[in-house]
Amino acid sequence: MPRFAQLVMGPAGSGKSTYCSTMIQHAESINRSIQVVNLDPAAEYFSYPVMADIRELIQVDDVMEDDSLRFGPNGGLVFCMEYFATNFDWLEESLGHVEDDYILFDCPGQIELYTHLPVMKQLVEQLQQWEFRVCGVFLVDSQFMVETFKFISGVMAALSAMVSLEIPQVNIMTKMDLLSPKAKKEIEKYLDPDMYSMMEDNSVAMRSQKFHKLTKAICGLIDDYSMVRFLPFDRTDEEGINIVLQHIDFSIQYGEDLEVKEPRETDEDPMNTNYDELFQDS
Repeated sequence: MPRFAQLVMGPAGSGKSTYCSTMIQHAESINRSIQVVNLDPAAEYFSYPVMADIRELIQVDDVMEDDSLRFGPNGGLVFCMEYFATNFDWLEESLGHVEDDYILFDCPGQIELYTHLPVMKQLVEQLQQWEFRVCGVFLVDSQFMVETFKFISGVMAALSAMVSLEIPQVNIMTKMDLLSPKAKKEIEKYLDPDMYSMMEDNSVAMRSQKFHKLTKAICGLIDDYSMVRFLPFDRTDEEGINIVLQHIDFSIQYGEDLEVKEPRETDEDPMNTNYDELFQDS
């Protein structure tokens, strides 16, 4: 029997721990079992129980206090994750061998872990050896995505993680419940974006001739190949949470031995969520 995992990624402050907490509560409401593993050695507080905590293996504070290492916060976290990669046996023992597990791995927010360092890729490969079907869940804060140039930056971060890890990935805009009604309406165009139209709309903000061709090429990559799309995540909206979970389950075929289920959509494209229904109560 396969086991299932979400690798919850995203910049610091994007809402990874809140996402995990919300998913646990939602799973309880629909009588499903979802557990969380903390992989952030700098984490300080959780509002939910974890089945394994990397801080039992190594902590950033201990590394920073070691006079022989002399690392700062960022270097200390990278050291912790590299140490973790040489001690996967600790994780294997913590996870046990229960079939049909569904586990959220709450990961650190340092982007270099998903770009040029091999740690997270090694973790994915190890989980796959343990018969996990892994989906990447990349979170970005919707409050910082309401301008085109910030949106492109967020898209490139998500795309970098997807290319590096080579696993199915669902991209999510978090904290939708914190946006004003006007901002929610404005951000709809970023959920299924037309990048060329965005370039025209923001010609004043993005008029630098020096980088115009580069910006156009990036927008073309995003638009022509439909490589990055986002789902909205409002922790107060049970229906919206369920749609997100359905997309993730579909990508790793959770429960396929019982019945293959696709996300409930009105359109043929599984990424075309009816966002008007999500926003109508706002």
